[in-house]
Amino acid sequence: MALIQSFPQLRSSPFNSLPPPSFPTRFAVFRCSIASPSAVVNVSSEDIATKRNNIRLGLPSKGRMATDTLELLKDCQLSVKQVNPRQYVAEIPQIENLEVWFQRPKDVVRKLVSGDLDIGIVGLDTVSEFGQGNEDLIIVHEALGYGDCHLSLAIPQYGIFENINSLRDLAQMPLWTADRPLRVATGFTYLGPKFMKENGLCHVTFSTADGALEAAPAMGTADAIVDLVSSGTTLRENNLKEIEGGVVLESQAVLVASKKSLIQRQGVLDTIHEILERFEAHLRAAGQFTVVANMRGSSAEEVAERVLSQPSLSGLQGPTVSPVFCKRDGKTTAEYYAIVICVPKKSLYKSVQQLRAIGGSGVLVSPLTYIFDEETPRWRELLLKLGL
Repeated sequence: MALIQSFPQLRSSPFNSLPPPSFPTRFAVFRCSIASPSAVVNVSSEDIATKRNNIRLGLPSKGRMATDTLELLKDCQLSVKQVNPRQYVAEIPQIENLEVWFQRPKDVVRKLVSGDLDIGIVGLDTVSEFGQGNEDLIIVHEALGYGDCHLSLAIPQYGIFENINSLRDLAQMPLWTADRPLRVATGFTYLGPKFMKENGLCHVTFSTADGALEAAPAMGTADAIVDLVSSGTTLRENNLKEIEGGVVLESQAVLVASKKSLIQRQGVLDTIHEILERFEAHLRAAGQFTVVANMRGSSAEEVAERVLSQPSLSGLQGPTVSPVFCKRDGKTTAEYYAIVICVPKKSLYKSVQQLRAIGGSGVLVSPLTYIFDEETPRWRELLLKLGL
């Protein structure tokens, strides 16, 4: 085994009065060789994957993403059953022959590429960074509604960056040269350089840092960082700022699958169809309410006309109007009609007010759990991507 080490010179930041650290940053490259190659048996992951009969779903093993993913599955009647919370494998009883494997998010992506997993749920940032544009990875659902964040370039608010407010301003700074490049600390060693190159920043070097990246500019080990941002509070508390044009990627949780598995492995396409339909139905219903009211009228058509005269009462496809029968003088008559509409949460109170203004009474409101379409739009898009 040969070890090659280099010790680049650290220099203090031009905007920082603190002296540079007295010790060098160390980068090590290891080269390994195997003495007896004949003893190695070459078995590809693809060969192993084709021999297994089960379908594998990869989920994040820890953190907020893991918690929110399990909550989404539970809301869709797909509860994950673990015999032991320390085990990395589990099942979803509602879907036959499906194994759940808990992995680090980046390992979910890597194992989708290698064929060890068939389906996964991770953040789009993780897919983009560790998938690196691999054409076998297909985003089946791009907006699962949690894990919202964005990958962004951030620079100090002070010193030479005080008046730098856009990516264009940063690129036009004469300071950056081949001898003195912009130093960026990031854990995104694929997306970071790709973003800089696409935006015309040529004189840039990248480094990784242990711990919080936000400390790197203040320590003088970097000029800027590329990192995930949620609220931006951590950046502001460390005297960093985002700039116009500096967002690398908008991200949230996504459902991703291996194209090869979907086409070649029996049952994977049917499984992803069921998961997708459950997700779509639940996510479409999120924030929607069923509103039911009784309204006096001469006919269903006349009542429908009154309801449709109010823009916020049209529902998904229009109101359902049905007669409410009662006994009067020994006869069955319909003097009232029941109105059923679907209303978004943000316009719920306004819709109830409008219903009452046109004669609605006895208004009932209940949250929706699922809204199933005749056919899931993303299912059609998936079949097109697969050429099926």
